[in-house]
Amino acid sequence: MTFDVLIAGGWVVDGTGAPPFRADVSVDGGRVAAVGRLDAAEGATVVDATGRLVLPGLIDCHAHGEAVVFDKEIQLAALRQGVTTFVLGQDGLSFAPTRSAAAFDYVRRYFAAVNGTHPGLDGPVGVAELLAGYDRATALNTAYLLPHGTIRFDVMGPAERAPDADELRAMRKAVENGLAEGAAGLSSGLEYAPGRYAGVDELAELSEALGVLPYVTHMRGYGASAPTGMAEAVEIATRSQAALHVSHYHGPASVLLPLAADARLHGVDLSFDTYPYLRSSTILAMIALPSWVPAADTDHALALLDSERVRLAADWAEHGDLWPRITLSHAPGFEWAEGMTLPAAAAERGMDPAEFCRLLLIETRLEAGCVAARPDEGPEGERSVREILKDPGHTGGSDGIYVGGHPHPRGFGAFARYLGRHVRELGDLTWEQAAVHLASHPARRFGLRDRGLVRRGQAADLIVVDPLRVADTATYDNPRSLAVGIDDVLVSGVPVLREGRLTGKAPGRALRPA
Repeated sequence: MTFDVLIAGGWVVDGTGAPPFRADVSVDGGRVAAVGRLDAAEGATVVDATGRLVLPGLIDCHAHGEAVVFDKEIQLAALRQGVTTFVLGQDGLSFAPTRSAAAFDYVRRYFAAVNGTHPGLDGPVGVAELLAGYDRATALNTAYLLPHGTIRFDVMGPAERAPDADELRAMRKAVENGLAEGAAGLSSGLEYAPGRYAGVDELAELSEALGVLPYVTHMRGYGASAPTGMAEAVEIATRSQAALHVSHYHGPASVLLPLAADARLHGVDLSFDTYPYLRSSTILAMIALPSWVPAADTDHALALLDSERVRLAADWAEHGDLWPRITLSHAPGFEWAEGMTLPAAAAERGMDPAEFCRLLLIETRLEAGCVAARPDEGPEGERSVREILKDPGHTGGSDGIYVGGHPHPRGFGAFARYLGRHVRELGDLTWEQAAVHLASHPARRFGLRDRGLVRRGQAADLIVVDPLRVADTATYDNPRSLAVGIDDVLVSGVPVLREGRLTGKAPGRALRPA
């Protein structure tokens, strides 16, 4: 027996929840051909997995890789953590589907600090076209969620109101068309513009089109506001009968876990993703701008920032604890400030933090990005992270933002941190539970039926993990440092990482739900 690839001598963690078992894994034609004792088998490529674990490729359920997935540095960062698939289109804002240049330009500009600039797009694009651009063009697989905010802006522009009947029908049609073209769900970003102007009626109507695919939401509130955000999300799921997936479900476990349990008791098919860090990352405008500044209308917002200094100062004075928690990650034209806290950068310019923030937002046209420490950072916050990731509804999501000179380390370390810290060191999950949380459960949630398991006939997305060595090395001070302990990775049966280095192959598929 001769196969394309033979992974020999490892311990298989197959994604079913079964404990590791000693087996060889053979791959032919991009799929797992056999799992068992294959002593007589040969392979055109042989990976010696002695002393290592063989897991299904991990699925990052929340990645902002729309543009950067073509970047080999980002591919290497993901593969060194065992991630073989990015789920894109998060937080209700991405490039497709757009029909108007205004909508495309808005999303590209407003979320530039999150999604970056797509190297192959310069105007409106449909879902099918976007997915085709990823297919076999990168070492990673991609799946795509329909972004509600993009669809809303395409139909309604920056309007701060509910849609009329014709507008709602147009949005519903866009959702139906996007699903037909291969989208894996619908995402919303209810703290971003224009998603924050949407109500339950609108989101439930659009989610009715999803069938078994999930409504994925950046809720309207987290932390102390999580009960409000979850109540709205549960109502949308209940009315639409859609599965519910909550993005970056962070906050006190004593609040969040009872909310999740209650939702399930009321018949909601609930899952969520988290990343194992206490600090967040987003656009500076989202956390700094008062609600009366219309962020979806950039020119109007900039005019107000220029003319309403006194009103801004009064609003910002009530949030004096915010500035020390902000570290600048992406600041075009102010690259010298990336990696500095906002007060430190302000001091460098001899300015008050609030006035420097105003200047930064104006000069970058709201594009600045940041890393923000949460108020609960400390032992209690760490305990909450550990408790939340044990929940059976948990899936892994890095919320990786790779734009800027000093990004959050989660894009370079989240999944290795799960395996190294939370499995090996702390025992929060077993290896078999980790394979479910990070691979098979996400595959089921997004309809990727031939991924997520080490099983005959499955697509051969496979990773070989050194259980004694796997670890994240990225830190807040050195956020782009690569993970260690995963040196061999296959995507669709093709070796894309050998001995820790990219092979140069690009077998990644644009995945569509089955």
